[in-house]
Amino acid sequence: MGQVRTKWLVALGSLGLIAATAYAAEPVSALKGHDSNQPVDVAADRIEVQDRADRAIFAGNVHVTQGQLSLDAARLTVAYSSSGGIQIQRLDASGGVVVRSPSETARGNFGIYDLDRKLITLVGAVRLERGGSHVMGSRLVIDLTSGRAVIDGGSPGVGSSGGRVTGRFTVPQRS
Repeated sequence: MGQVRTKWLVALGSLGLIAATAYAAEPVSALKGHDSNQPVDVAADRIEVQDRADRAIFAGNVHVTQGQLSLDAARLTVAYSSSGGIQIQRLDASGGVVVRSPSETARGNFGIYDLDRKLITLVGAVRLERGGSHVMGSRLVIDLTSGRAVIDGGSPGVGSSGGRVTGRFTVPQRS
């Protein structure tokens, strides 16, 4: 009984470590230390500037890049401060949001990139992929300072995870 319990604890500990770090091959997100002060480039089919509200709305095939980070969505609202020049504070994306780094791809229905807090949050049918592995849930938060990625399962019926975090991890081929 003790040996079976030990194997389960080791297996659960390993799975928890893999899930907590998003994948074992690289212990942290490739976005760890991402410089949110870099210029943000945006391309879209249409832009509407609401200067009095300090925001701009981009619609249609939106593509955003900042260093090695890219974001694609159907619609993007850029919140900015106009005191002392335009300073982007937050990006709110909707419609098939895809965030890419050199080694990861994250998908969700909605996304928020808070440049001041250095957090990227995706909600709704979230899927984080690295290599041949993936984790799914209802909400993903990536801390750009630490590289830590956390996925929550959410309420049953929300997104595609059924209220739980699920994943599939590749393993090295053994002989």
